[in-house]
Amino acid sequence: MTSNNSLAPNEDTEPIEPIAAAIAVPSSSPARWLRAVIRTTRPRQWPKNLLVFAAPLAAASLGRDDGLGYALLAMLVFACASAAVYFVNDVVDVERDRRHPVKRNRPIASGALPERHAVVLAALATAFAVGGGVLIREPLLVAAAVGYLCESFLYSFRLKHVPFVEMVLVAAGFLLRVLGGAAATHVRPSIWFLLVCSLGALGVAIAKRYTELTSLGEEAVRHRPVMRWYRPGILRVGQLLVGAAMLATYLMWAANENTAERPWHLLSAVPLAAALIRFGVLTARRTVRPVEDLIMRDAKMLCFEGVWLVLFCVGLYVA
Repeated sequence: MTSNNSLAPNEDTEPIEPIAAAIAVPSSSPARWLRAVIRTTRPRQWPKNLLVFAAPLAAASLGRDDGLGYALLAMLVFACASAAVYFVNDVVDVERDRRHPVKRNRPIASGALPERHAVVLAALATAFAVGGGVLIREPLLVAAAVGYLCESFLYSFRLKHVPFVEMVLVAAGFLLRVLGGAAATHVRPSIWFLLVCSLGALGVAIAKRYTELTSLGEEAVRHRPVMRWYRPGILRVGQLLVGAAMLATYLMWAANENTAERPWHLLSAVPLAAALIRFGVLTARRTVRPVEDLIMRDAKMLCFEGVWLVLFCVGLYVA
């Protein structure tokens, strides 16, 4: 779910001509319009919706009959919900985005997607997101989708300016996807599972703010006004503490699951620890790359994540 207020450096002295050129409306061919719509939904963020499979994976069960189909529906629900949030967010931030050297190229800011079209698409995406749970008569999925939409819209309009609360809301977006998948498949998540997911999501949210602050420096406040309340040292310590708490929680869960014949869950903590260390190393570097790229596109991270997944699944499925 995420979104940023954006102000370019030296806003008062920025030439008018580049801005005018940036917002010039391109030809309105259907193909160009469709590309603008897809770009606004942030395809790079779509993998987040795979979190709906987390509860069935952890439980080694798809729950109800045709559980895979219900999980896929939950994924579609959150894809629509997040798309609605992006449409609304980019309309709200359109003037700020037009002053930003990079975000002025977003479809709504550049004029490739008219604001009124984005509003209509947001309404349709919201209807599909809520309607998915209604279609299968699953009130908990509806609640998860509505909760995600409400907290995301509150974030976009007001709460992204409240320090620390805004990071909790970013983390909540991850957790609600997990809960939506559990609701759709009728898989009841354990308290350990929810704690690990919550701490992992909060760690990612803190890392996002830390990398923004260290890479942009004083300009981070123009990019995201709430950053004036954060300090790199505090964020870094918070990230490390949350990561350590996540690993400790995972170890406690694995110890309860571990037997002499089935040590796989305990062993899986090793690549998880390696992934957390690697994540800490990557975020310590000054980089403007999104945190999601550090998780999904770094070769070493992918290797550690793959080994963890194999050991985790072996622990679930091998007697």
